[in-house]
Amino acid sequence: MKIGMVGLGRMGGNMARRLRRAGIEVVGYSQDVTATQQIAMEEGMAAASSLVDVVARLDAPRTIWLMLPAGEPTQQAIEQLKGMLSSGDVLIEGGNSNYKDSQHRAAALKAVGVDYLDVGTSGGIWGLENGYALMVGGEKSAVSRIEPILKALAPDKGWLHCGPSGSGHFVKMIHNGIEYGMMKAYAEGFALMKGKVEFDMDLAAIAEMWRHGSVVRSWLLDLTATFLAKDQELKSIEPLVEDSGEGRWTVLESVEQGVPSPVMTMALMSRFASQGKGDFGNKMLAMMRKGFGGHSVKVGE
Repeated sequence: MKIGMVGLGRMGGNMARRLRRAGIEVVGYSQDVTATQQIAMEEGMAAASSLVDVVARLDAPRTIWLMLPAGEPTQQAIEQLKGMLSSGDVLIEGGNSNYKDSQHRAAALKAVGVDYLDVGTSGGIWGLENGYALMVGGEKSAVSRIEPILKALAPDKGWLHCGPSGSGHFVKMIHNGIEYGMMKAYAEGFALMKGKVEFDMDLAAIAEMWRHGSVVRSWLLDLTATFLAKDQELKSIEPLVEDSGEGRWTVLESVEQGVPSPVMTMALMSRFASQGKGDFGNKMLAMMRKGFGGHSVKVGE
């Protein structure tokens, strides 16, 4: 089987490597020429010089997988490919796009006979070794056609056809919302144990013990145990946590559905606070407290 892989960053590059190691032919393209050439040299991937070159190197019916940043980069690539692909081709979008955009893209491509599959992809930098969790949305016939690719990328039982177009990215969006909540719960729990200074507890040892038999064990806990074993103070780490679009979309979805999601919502809000977006509000609180109670306020340099 042969596939075009467009976007060879941290995830796309390792996905191309994993596919090659499974014996699947890969035509890869990235604006980063060095990255493209490196994977070609290491894994025997065919290096393309452009999107036009990717399409030209694939025999119809073609399969092309996009691993590009969500938003304009992905949309531009899809618009370009729409004019180059033929009826029966499959275009897969594995980035973190909004599921509503995926629904629109699927309809637009279906009009020219191209199957669009939205694939929520999870696995990060560990996917090359462990495989990727793949959440697939789109027509069943197109999913069946690319099944060898999905099986090569995912661990055993690590992929699922979730439903029609948009469902793959929808499930990945909810997945990331849950991830926000889990991370926040772990962070708060370890902060409480860190604050109980009279017990002088070994946080790394606690995390390691929890990994074995505890109901809260998870891959996130595995990663936590690993970094705590190296550094329990984290003094050099800034308390700044970025947020991805998917966390915001999950919260907006809960509002649209009228379904309460307080844990995921508060986890998102805490990330905003870490980015300094609550600073003005906190200044307002300090001044109101001064106003009604005469309490002092701390003035910066």
